[in-house]
Amino acid sequence: MTATSTTGTGRTRRSRGVALLACGALAAGALAAAGAGVLQPEAARASSHREAPLISGQPQFDTTDVYAFVSPDHPDSTTLVANWLPFQEPAGGPNFFPFAEDARYDLHVDSDGDARDDLLYRFTFTDHRKNENTFLYNTGAVESLDDPDLNFTQTYDIELQRLEHGKVASRHQLAKDLPVAPSHVGKASMPDYRKLRDQAVRKVPGGLKAFAGQADDPFFLDLRVFDLLYGGDLSEVGNDTLKGYNVNTIALQVPSSYLRQSEKQPVIGVYATTERRNADGGWTRVSRLGMPLVNEVVNPVKDKDRFNASSPENDGDFLKNVTEPELPKLIEGIYKIKAPAEPRNDLVSVFLTGVEGLNQHPNGRPSEMLRLNTSVKPVAEPKRLGVLDGDNAGFPNGRRLTDDVLDIALQTVEGELVGAKNDLGDAVDANDKEFGHRFPYVALPTAGSDTEAAQASTKADATGLTGGVSSLTSGWDDDTVMLASAASGAVTVLLAGFGRAMWTRSRRRPEQRSWLG
Repeated sequence: MTATSTTGTGRTRRSRGVALLACGALAAGALAAAGAGVLQPEAARASSHREAPLISGQPQFDTTDVYAFVSPDHPDSTTLVANWLPFQEPAGGPNFFPFAEDARYDLHVDSDGDARDDLLYRFTFTDHRKNENTFLYNTGAVESLDDPDLNFTQTYDIELQRLEHGKVASRHQLAKDLPVAPSHVGKASMPDYRKLRDQAVRKVPGGLKAFAGQADDPFFLDLRVFDLLYGGDLSEVGNDTLKGYNVNTIALQVPSSYLRQSEKQPVIGVYATTERRNADGGWTRVSRLGMPLVNEVVNPVKDKDRFNASSPENDGDFLKNVTEPELPKLIEGIYKIKAPAEPRNDLVSVFLTGVEGLNQHPNGRPSEMLRLNTSVKPVAEPKRLGVLDGDNAGFPNGRRLTDDVLDIALQTVEGELVGAKNDLGDAVDANDKEFGHRFPYVALPTAGSDTEAAQASTKADATGLTGGVSSLTSGWDDDTVMLASAASGAVTVLLAGFGRAMWTRSRRRPEQRSWLG
């Protein structure tokens, strides 16, 4: 059965508010499949923007996304990027958006595939204020990080922990009192913000580079699915919801030889966590994530905070949430699109074990974290669909900033790996700002004086997609067939999907499918 909706003009359109939910179903299906093969499967660590009740009230501790990729300009190194404190309104002064002093921001690396940490890079922050007799973040134009007019500053330390069997074997202080790039107050206050950001990139002994500071949120998607699936009448579709918002970024570039077990075993697992100091001086984990979009739309409310606070060895506690996932049932109930059969064994290699011959660790323990083969060299022109488009340097082999993880996940959940070839996507194919070509690669943050406010995103334009639609529906049943309507001589594709969710013709050639066959 094909689900439709009617606009205010009486035009019937193919339902398009399914894709984000389907993305959650993808991860849920993967863990459900794992349940049949392992005794204590790891639940997912997920991309999250305010996904759980407690963390939504603690934005400084809220991890939003994790990226891991071989550095494009230094292919002998690996870059780890993690973001915190989502939805930063650029003009949100006077205190703006510091890292928390009572937090430990951790990047975890599993080198041997046993789902336990082998390395942990810990970042801790300290506040500094020059003049407490003013409310101002800066008292004049800031020309450098040590400018006396920059009233509020932060510094951070980096500690490396080496672990064995889940226990800390040694600790090493890699850096102390490194400067944090400030929030981008505005063009009058910070006329050359790029210069400030460049000054915050620091070399760390051992051939490492580090950065901490504000950046444009690199995740691109439409989050308005939560308003009754795009407004209930599909009036809210197709915008990059995170356009114009900033995040706090920690980035670390490390020689790949430091991270991997050996040249013969180059696969690593990566995820991030946040711990908060308790009143008694102890620490509690309040956030964790690796793969994009799971805790946000898979775990029910009763489990979200417990999931964020737990450790990987306890993830079997959440197995029912993924063996009997809610999301596919919701999609079927609302849109009459039949839920995939359980378990989805085709998804295991992408989200639990890694892809055989690419980023699967031999005898590794199934767990959902970013898995990166550090021996796969970066490409000159990354393809946004990563491995699905024959680019083995991209997601799900790690995650680059440019990888369109939503489209990749949607196409996989709809059966790419079992012969149901498709081009499902959300029509938000790139970030609104261009990423950098050198470390830390993230785009500069939006300034507080920018006239394009974060909330002033443009309305979706579902028309204007030109070109033919021949063979677009080949191999699909009525539940996935698009409804095409002519507009000014062009063909507008409207379909069930995420955001503007349009079927677009794939440019992939058969030889580009790599491990997909």
